[in-house]
Amino acid sequence: MENFISAKKTCMDLEIHEQPVILGKIIEDYVSNEGKILLDLPEDIEKIVLVASGSSYHCARFGADLFGKVADISARAIYSSEYLLKPKAPADNNTLYIFITQSGETSDTLRAAKRAKQLGMRIACVTNNEKSSMSELADYTMNCYAGIEKSIAATKSFTAQMLCVYIMALKYAQIHNVDISDNIEKLKTLPYVILQTFDMNKKINQLAGMLKKEKNFIITADGISYALAKEAALKIQETSYLNVTAIILGEFMHGHVAVLNNKMPLIYVSASGVSYSAAKNLEKIKKDYNPPIYIIGRSHERITPNFNITIDNEDTVLRMFSNAVVIQMLALEIAKKLGRNVDKPKGLVKVVKEN
Repeated sequence: MENFISAKKTCMDLEIHEQPVILGKIIEDYVSNEGKILLDLPEDIEKIVLVASGSSYHCARFGADLFGKVADISARAIYSSEYLLKPKAPADNNTLYIFITQSGETSDTLRAAKRAKQLGMRIACVTNNEKSSMSELADYTMNCYAGIEKSIAATKSFTAQMLCVYIMALKYAQIHNVDISDNIEKLKTLPYVILQTFDMNKKINQLAGMLKKEKNFIITADGISYALAKEAALKIQETSYLNVTAIILGEFMHGHVAVLNNKMPLIYVSASGVSYSAAKNLEKIKKDYNPPIYIIGRSHERITPNFNITIDNEDTVLRMFSNAVVIQMLALEIAKKLGRNVDKPKGLVKVVKEN
């Protein structure tokens, strides 16, 4: 693995390939050998509000679904900037706010956290900097151990945040006496799953070659995978400058689908497999517009995609992490083929400090 990393040329390359080690470190520090989650969080929580911006918001979307699925806790995700505009913010005594920020200095997320604090809310944060302003403000902090991320596009920090939020959800499942032993055993294989994902580089490179010729395309998903559709669109936009739109597939069918008259490809991202209703929608799209359909994740017997990239694993959460790495590698390869500077995209800087 070390020889493979050293052969890479960009910071984005390097940071993508650091992920197995980082994720392994998080698991080692926050999950005991006996399967106990080693994390301090308030126990009397019935609702969770996750607040973030950019890629961290996509992690928050992923987390909102996970808390409901794994711990049976009502959770919602809000953009930091939108939270600041709300005339009345959620402020129940049994609510925990979780702020997600790679740097711990993201300006609108910090302002949102200060607002929640003024409302008397308990605050947790997931950050890559335990000495940051956000860490000082928060009542509970979880370190994502990603280290310095030089590339503008979040890669290793994104999956590290995903894992932290998943571990938080597992903690609340344990608090509620839910048996998560199977989740823990599968989670310990996560670094290996990412290494398996790297082995799909040849197929990812093929798909990148197809997409580099496109100026516009659509990325769709349903359920928990919508967070990754959003992240995929952002990664490709910021590294390749292409016009990529992410939308929930069911909603796409309500009028938005007409853009396919412009003969653009459609990507469907799936962790748990293409549902029956999604398969019907994709069938209708194929019949009415006949675009190239590419699926990242499991396909469906009713669908014959033009291209499919998937890993052989039964666990939905592990497949989410694999798909996250696939979209990072895909964005990188498209950008390379277009001659973009992936580490310094035009006009972009990381927003890290409040004025």
